[in-house]
Amino acid sequence: MPGYRVEVDATRCIGSGQCVARAPEVFDQREEDGIVVLLLADPGPARREAVAKAALLCPAQAISVVEAP
Repeated sequence: MPGYRVEVDATRCIGSGQCVARAPEVFDQREEDGIVVLLLADPGPARREAVAKAALLCPAQAISVVEAP
């Protein structure tokens, strides 16, 4: 299984929290405004499905799953 990494664009985030609900070990939110905080850029294969679902559900499309070469 090829590797991947997670990227977030905090400038697009609207603070809906869908990412935290799906993968709380990978994403968090800033206390002051709810904007996404990436905890793990390389969360590993066990979290791949949850991360992909978080990216899919993000209403602002602020999460990218980038496949490793």
